[in-house]
Amino acid sequence: MGEAVVGRMVVAEGVVQGVGYREFTRRWALRLNISGWVRNRGDGSVEARVRGQPRDVEAMLLKLREGPPGASVLDLRVTADEGEGEAGFSVRPTL
Repeated sequence: MGEAVVGRMVVAEGVVQGVGYREFTRRWALRLNISGWVRNRGDGSVEARVRGQPRDVEAMLLKLREGPPGASVLDLRVTADEGEGEAGFSVRPTL
């Protein structure tokens, strides 16, 4: 039997808009079998909800800290999220 699915809410701050961060997040989510979503926020940060197997979520968090070329992630705030999951991974409109 597999490990329990875990969820995290993530807010990335720094130079994370206008550098392909959302598409980078979507591509890695698909590669790591992560479900959830990502969106820009009006304050210049990027917010994401990620759910998956614990080791996949940890790998995803490492990628979100790294970001794509051109990004500079100054802070990555991560909190537990035990809400219901959704299928797939989407890029949502700016909040």
